[in-house]
Amino acid sequence: MEAIKIDMSEYEYAGEGANGMSYHHRTDPSVMLKMYKPGMVQQPLDEMMVARRVFEAGIASPEPGDYVTDGERFGIRFRRIMDKVSFARAVGDHPDRTEEYAVRFARMCLALHSTAVDRTVFESIKDRYYRLLEANPFFSSVEKERLFRFIAAVPDADTAIHGDLQFGNAIMADGKEYFIDLGDFCYGNPLFDVGMVYLTCRLNDEAFTREAFHMDNATAGRFWEAFAPAYFGADRPLSSIEEEIRPFAGLKTLIVERDTKRPMLEFRAALTPLLI
Repeated sequence: MEAIKIDMSEYEYAGEGANGMSYHHRTDPSVMLKMYKPGMVQQPLDEMMVARRVFEAGIASPEPGDYVTDGERFGIRFRRIMDKVSFARAVGDHPDRTEEYAVRFARMCLALHSTAVDRTVFESIKDRYYRLLEANPFFSSVEKERLFRFIAAVPDADTAIHGDLQFGNAIMADGKEYFIDLGDFCYGNPLFDVGMVYLTCRLNDEAFTREAFHMDNATAGRFWEAFAPAYFGADRPLSSIEEEIRPFAGLKTLIVERDTKRPMLEFRAALTPLLI
């Protein structure tokens, strides 16, 4: 697909994420632009195609428009959701409401993870991890075999998986909730998804948590401690939940290492029981 050339003078900067920047159209408030970093060409095209399928499947998410370029970077135009705020920003601005937002996010995730999707349209999370594992240059062949066996043993499911499920990728506006940043959307066992929630709340460096999610690690930890019982059930001990979910959090290093092109030792630690 050929990208449409746009004039960046028509847009104003709105924010920044791990893979690029977002902009608002100066004269058309219904348009939001997400531009990826220079050199990232396939990622925005892939995200646009997946985002269209997600939107067409009826999952609450911004409506994607065109695949665009400013001549150096590539990106996607979306229909803008006005006056939105991410769950991360909401917690950062109102830490006294952390538990409230965590429960609301958990309910949103439970609804997503009970939604069956067309397996001919979306990729299996297992197939994605097998592919990422094969391409990863930082694990040994023995480690790859052990991780492969773990992934294969996880019970299958045909329900929706966000793929990068964390409180910065869900937004609120006018009493409604939406998922954003859907480039890794797929289907499979929800534990693969919830692992990212745990990683975000428990395994990130303090400085990164503050910069990316507008809160400290203590607040992120409180979010997880409220999210876990709301998602898994209040009768289950938190220690039991964390023991089950830690390896799935560790597997997210395959996605992070794909993007950063370096080993992420702080996340790999969660995989230690699988690798020894």
